[in-house]
Amino acid sequence: MATYLDFEEPIKALEEQIEKTKEISESTEVEMSDKIKELEKKLSEKSKEIYSNLSPWQRVQLSRHPDRPYTLAYIDAITGGNFQELHGDRSVKDDKAMVGGFGLIDGESVMFIGQQKGINTKMRQYRNFGMANPEGYRKALRLMKLAEKFNKPIVTFIDTPGAYPGLEAEERGQGEAIARNIYEMMRLKVPVICIIIGEGASGGALGIGVGDKVVMLENTWYSVISPESCSSILWRSWDFKELAADALKLTSTDMKSHGLVDEVIKEPINGAHRSQKEMFAIVKENIKAYLKELKGVDAQKRVNDRIEKFSQMGVWH
Repeated sequence: MATYLDFEEPIKALEEQIEKTKEISESTEVEMSDKIKELEKKLSEKSKEIYSNLSPWQRVQLSRHPDRPYTLAYIDAITGGNFQELHGDRSVKDDKAMVGGFGLIDGESVMFIGQQKGINTKMRQYRNFGMANPEGYRKALRLMKLAEKFNKPIVTFIDTPGAYPGLEAEERGQGEAIARNIYEMMRLKVPVICIIIGEGASGGALGIGVGDKVVMLENTWYSVISPESCSSILWRSWDFKELAADALKLTSTDMKSHGLVDEVIKEPINGAHRSQKEMFAIVKENIKAYLKELKGVDAQKRVNDRIEKFSQMGVWH
C-alpha cells in the first residue's frame, strides 16, 4: 500500500477518486473512460504542480520516503540480477549497513558499493538504519582496492542519515576509517562515480563520496548535518527543522550551484518513490554515459582532476 506525505494528500485524493470511478465502471458496465481520462489529466497536473514547487524540508521528507528505492533495489535493477555481493572487512565483521560486490551493466563488470536501509522494522534494525560502523567503511575500501586491482570501475550509492555515532564505533576508529576512505578514494586509478539516491548526511556520506563524478538525484539532500540536528543545536528544539533545512542549502539545486556536485539527475515528475522502474532506467543510462566519458581519460589525469576538483571546493581568501 502506497504511503503519502502530508503535502501529497491532494494526489492521494485524486488517485482514490480514479480507483473508485474504475470500480463503478466495472461493476455497473457504464462507460466512464472520459471521466477517468479527465481525472488522470488532473492528477498529472496536480503532481507537476506539487513536485515542481517543493521546499527544502519537503525534499528532505521525499529523500526519506518509505517507498523510495534503496541501494540494493538500484543494483538489482541496473544489473538485471547479475550481482555477486561480497562480505566482510577481513578484520572485525561484515557490516550489514554497507553492501558491495561485482555486478554487470550490459556485460561490463562494475564494483557497486552503497549504504542499505531496511524496508521494514526488522530489516531496518538488521541494516542499522543505513548507518555504517568503521568495519563498513573498511569493507567498502577493501572492495574499492579489489576493483582497482582488476581495473574495474566503481559506482557508489549514498543513502545514509550518517555514520553510526555509537561509543563502540568510536572505539574502533570511526573517524579514521572515514578519513582513510576519503584519502584512498582520491587516489584510485579506476573511474569512480558517486550517486546520492536519498540522504547524504555528514561524514557517513563522504566515506564513499569521493569520485570523478559526484551526482545527486533531484529529491535528495547532501549536508554536514541533518535539519533536525541543526535545529536542536541552534534552537535547542526540533521545531525549527524547516527553517534549518532552508538555511543549510542542502538541496540538489543548491549543491550544484555551489559546485559541490557535478550534476543533478532529474527524477520522474512524481518522484523516484512513485516511478521506480523509470528511475532505475534513468540512473542506468547516466552511469553508462559517465563510464564512457571517464574511460576515455588517462588514469593519472583522472586522479589529478579528482584532486583538483575537491581542492577547489569552499571559499577562501
